[in-house]
Amino acid sequence: MRQPLLHVSDVSKRFGDVVALEQVSLDIYEGDIIGLVGSNGAGKTTLLRLLAGVYRPSSGRVHLADDADVEQARARLGVVPENTGLYARLTAWENIRYHARIHGVPDDLAWKRTRYFAHHLQMEDALSRHTKGFSRGMRQKTALLRALVHAPEVLLLDEPTAGLDVTSARTVRELVRQLGEEGGTVIYSTHQLAEAQRVCNRIVIIHNGDVRADGTPEELLEQTNSTNLEDAYVALTRDAARQRHEDSKPLSKWARWWRSLFTSTTPQEVMEDE
Repeated sequence: MRQPLLHVSDVSKRFGDVVALEQVSLDIYEGDIIGLVGSNGAGKTTLLRLLAGVYRPSSGRVHLADDADVEQARARLGVVPENTGLYARLTAWENIRYHARIHGVPDDLAWKRTRYFAHHLQMEDALSRHTKGFSRGMRQKTALLRALVHAPEVLLLDEPTAGLDVTSARTVRELVRQLGEEGGTVIYSTHQLAEAQRVCNRIVIIHNGDVRADGTPEELLEQTNSTNLEDAYVALTRDAARQRHEDSKPLSKWARWWRSLFTSTTPQEVMEDE
């Protein structure tokens, strides 16, 4: 019998007058590869940030199987955000090693794990290169390696293939499938139904802050009496999608100056063309 790893219990999240999520409940089990599907502004990223402990719920609770609140157990999670946040002056391996040391992983073990996953992502030769010159695909792969190096119980991916070329996106999907075959647990945010169907064994449809469906692709088709997932999605989200609300503010003049002061130039000798 599969064991639950993470619980979302009646969670709501508000930003002022904006209700981003309303009474969401989910149980995430060991071996789940969950496709979190919804349009822009549906609440996918907000839910992922709650699962990662970056946000705290306005009401409800997010906790692990041992009842630890998720914000107190972040070391047990691996997170790949939409913006990778790599240190430009460090090599790919240095970025990964820094993250591993924060989590108390010895360098030799971190290197062993990094080489293993880098082989599957076809980027072993790039580990010694500075990330400033990396393409988006190479940055995304580096962020994946960084998230996996401390062997997390749950991997959270926010639009991991957005903006990637066909080859890079396929490589990322294959790695996620491999993690699932090895018993890993992944929550995979995407707005691409076809991608979710190819990669995931469970699909959660979120729309306007509500969970509209949760089940296998076959169960969603049966629930809506549909012959394909696109029709099922439309049937479950007939009400108009709300306008997307950004919770981040534009950078102030001081913040823009500070960022420009400490942002390095691209090292010419490490440009990556994927």
